[in-house]
Amino acid sequence: MSIQRQHTNARMSQIVVHQNTLYLAGQVAADEDLDKDAGEQTRSTLSEIEKLLAQAGSDKTQILSVTIYLKDIDADFAAMNQVWDQWLPLGSAPARATVEAKLCEPEILVEMSVIAAIPQGPAV
Repeated sequence: MSIQRQHTNARMSQIVVHQNTLYLAGQVAADEDLDKDAGEQTRSTLSEIEKLLAQAGSDKTQILSVTIYLKDIDADFAAMNQVWDQWLPLGSAPARATVEAKLCEPEILVEMSVIAAIPQGPAV
């Protein structure tokens, strides 16, 4: 079985597909949004996730699991959840864990790691 990798460098791939499962590297807000609060960083991060899901033939209704890393869970959990709850389609809530973590850059407040299904088209 083949493994497909997209947006790959020497260290990591942004997208890895094996069979009908899609794995995204940890996603953060776009560079221009890193000076914003956790709610806006969440919105930007989710936009980045949507783009990658679409490139791999999936969408947010197919998310199986997400791990959310917050720099300060006490300060940012509510703001992140408010944006998350508006973004997520009703009836498609994935398995989810949210943890506080020291992230790789001080301006990053939110990071998300996603596993999603790639829906199969009609049989030919």
